[in-house]
Amino acid sequence: MNGKTIVLGVSGGIAVYKAAALCSKLSQAGADVRVIMTESAARFVTPLTFQTLSRSEVAIDTFDEKEPSVVQHIDLADRADLVVIAPATANIIAKLANGLADDMLSTTLLATTAPIMVAPAMNVHMYAHPAVEHNMRTLASRGVLFIEPGTGQLACGYVGKGRLAEPEEIVRAVEQHFRESGRLAGKRVLVTAGATVERIDPVRYLTNDSSGKMGFAIAEAAVRMGAQVTLVVGRTSVPPPAGVELIRVESAQQMLDAVMSRLAAHDVIVKTAAVADYRPASQEEHKIKKSADELELKLVRNPDILQTIGQHKTHQLVVGFAAETRDLDAYAMDKLRRKRCDLLAANDVTQEGAGFGTDTNAVRLFDEHGLVEAMPLMTKREVASRLLTVIAERLEKGASPTR
Repeated sequence: MNGKTIVLGVSGGIAVYKAAALCSKLSQAGADVRVIMTESAARFVTPLTFQTLSRSEVAIDTFDEKEPSVVQHIDLADRADLVVIAPATANIIAKLANGLADDMLSTTLLATTAPIMVAPAMNVHMYAHPAVEHNMRTLASRGVLFIEPGTGQLACGYVGKGRLAEPEEIVRAVEQHFRESGRLAGKRVLVTAGATVERIDPVRYLTNDSSGKMGFAIAEAAVRMGAQVTLVVGRTSVPPPAGVELIRVESAQQMLDAVMSRLAAHDVIVKTAAVADYRPASQEEHKIKKSADELELKLVRNPDILQTIGQHKTHQLVVGFAAETRDLDAYAMDKLRRKRCDLLAANDVTQEGAGFGTDTNAVRLFDEHGLVEAMPLMTKREVASRLLTVIAERLEKGASPTR
């Protein structure tokens, strides 16, 4: 963190006392920490505490301009290499999501182009409120980074999720952010995500339970690491990340066409999309009416996108995904070799927290030599970050694609 300027935004909650420890640890790690407090935060811990720990003046009042040569909130916004909001209350999250700027912190947040990292802290019911969840999804779709709150005894007396992450955990997240930043600069990454849809008639189709969350997390991580990202997307249940070229498709054939027409221009292909293996032999022009007691539907095999990529790749590093229900290692290695992947990430979808639609995953990563890494159950963003780190390391070593 040496030479990095971190703007630490402190909003008003009892967890402000942890922000003081965070400020100290960031300063000790070599960062130039500039603190912005809301007026509510200053009721819990005095600005003098943060001034002493950061060795810099604390900003609170938008109109308290101490240096005539600069506008303070613009100066702070421009200086920042990273903005960390800890604790982030429901109020400041709502302001950021909705573009409000009525105090020093919210005004600076709108003015900065630096990455923003948010560490929420609030009552368990507030954290689970639909409005708060909506605001966090909105921010995540814009590329805002989140540090998950902990679960435990809260100051209000409740036990549940909403406790500010420990200062050490936030420091690790900041360190990881700076380690990752720029590692994929100049690289073009193509990610497929979501489920394909195969039409039976105008109102019915075959699909699967893929939400797109894993693919979106990978695309988001690639953007964060400096890559130029193309995201080819089928049906999903969550909004796509910001900063990508978004290509919408429906069927397996459309996804194949979209990928293959762009294959040569990309350095990394990550195929997380859950593609239908079969499609109806014919699509009815009109809605099929209920008549007989039985209806036979003839299916034909879809093209294999991952295998086609493997057959036509030249310089690309290709990463496949496999969702299994048994014999995971054997099936994963077989798929990797048959489809000429350089890496294959496999997960057991019967494991709790590792199936479709969840925010977490437990992945076993393989290459041609066998198991590379067994990742325990963690958030899909953490899995994505780890996977992209492995990819970046292999690109840096000049690894040749599997033939």
